[in-house]
Amino acid sequence: MISDDRFDVVVSGAGMAGAAFALAAAQGGLRVCIVDAAPLSDQVAPTFDGRASALSFSSFRMLQALGLGEDLIPHACRMDHILVTDGRRPGAASKAPSPAFLRFDAAEIGDRTGGEPLGWMVENRRIRAALGRALAGSDVVVRAPVTVRDIEVGPGAVRVRLSDGPDLEAALVVGAEGRGSGVRKAAGIGTLGWGYGQSGVVATVRLERDHGGVAHEHFLPGGPFAILPLTDRRASLVWTETTRRAEALRAASDEAFHAHLMRRFGPFLGAATVEGPRFVYPLSLDLAERLTAPRVALIGDAAHAVHPVAGQGFNMGLRGAAALAEVLSEALTQGEDLGSELVLDRYARWRRFDVAVLSAGFDAFVRLFSNDLAPVRLVRDLGMAAVNRLPALRRAFMHEAGGATGDLPRLMQGRAL
Repeated sequence: MISDDRFDVVVSGAGMAGAAFALAAAQGGLRVCIVDAAPLSDQVAPTFDGRASALSFSSFRMLQALGLGEDLIPHACRMDHILVTDGRRPGAASKAPSPAFLRFDAAEIGDRTGGEPLGWMVENRRIRAALGRALAGSDVVVRAPVTVRDIEVGPGAVRVRLSDGPDLEAALVVGAEGRGSGVRKAAGIGTLGWGYGQSGVVATVRLERDHGGVAHEHFLPGGPFAILPLTDRRASLVWTETTRRAEALRAASDEAFHAHLMRRFGPFLGAATVEGPRFVYPLSLDLAERLTAPRVALIGDAAHAVHPVAGQGFNMGLRGAAALAEVLSEALTQGEDLGSELVLDRYARWRRFDVAVLSAGFDAFVRLFSNDLAPVRLVRDLGMAAVNRLPALRRAFMHEAGGATGDLPRLMQGRAL
């Protein structure tokens, strides 16, 4: 008889990365318990998370392989084109493009992707709702609201002390609670990183004219201003400003906010009407010094929280979740100790290089584009113009952003564990 408090894996954090990992691990045959500080029902409320995620086609394959496709497709907007422009003034996205622009088109790589878009835009609350329904229909044990108070690593197992209820025992604990991960701190894993002095202002708007499946990212000296297509002629805005200006926008009246918004937005899609609340998120880089510790593994923002400039944070989290689930599933088949250093090192080696390269690349991108220094502007504008004229390089960027390169986990190939 299996004990109610003994599991193969305990996952701390039922956010999007943690829930996806729990489903993947259960699909791989592991007995999984997931705990979270908030009831899962709270995570789908419109006031909980106003963001939308740009899912690469490999990430979307993974979610379909986990059984979420039927739930997500009605709320997923194809992103067939991405237009990146550079400028000094608000509203410049509506003006004729200069040589300093990039255009990515899904048709250019359609022969290798089977006609898939560059990505799918889905509101986070829709992803959270789909994950919650999948968890409810799975063998994963959910304990919420409850938090991991402490972990005690012993020979052959780790004891997980909860804020409420009996202790749990597992071969492995996975930290997936985000930037402030308690599991990461309890395991003694430090972080490297810094703040950018920026915050992302997020809002959903209804458009007067159809967006055509085009994602716009316009770089201003204060940071990027992204217009990301959603279903039902709506768009998700990610408006990066200095932290001081972002807080002023948070406090502004609806009328003042709309006036500032339209100066940034310009008239190229007609009027934009804000729907629902607006959100402000401080932006920083936070990298765990290690992805693993004795009987502990980290995924998602607990392992690597990056600037949203390229929209790849959640995709990185899903890739890590898929890799860890695959490593553990194979270890289970071989009869290995799931929390052993040998097993966890496979996961760390699989993800370490990818995380380091992408994080460094995103950080460099932010620093390159979030300023108005004339020499830097000249270099980046020449670079954008050159890439735009080199189809092979442009296609390489699209394959990388779509998650189609490197050693892909099975789930990101659309195959179940």
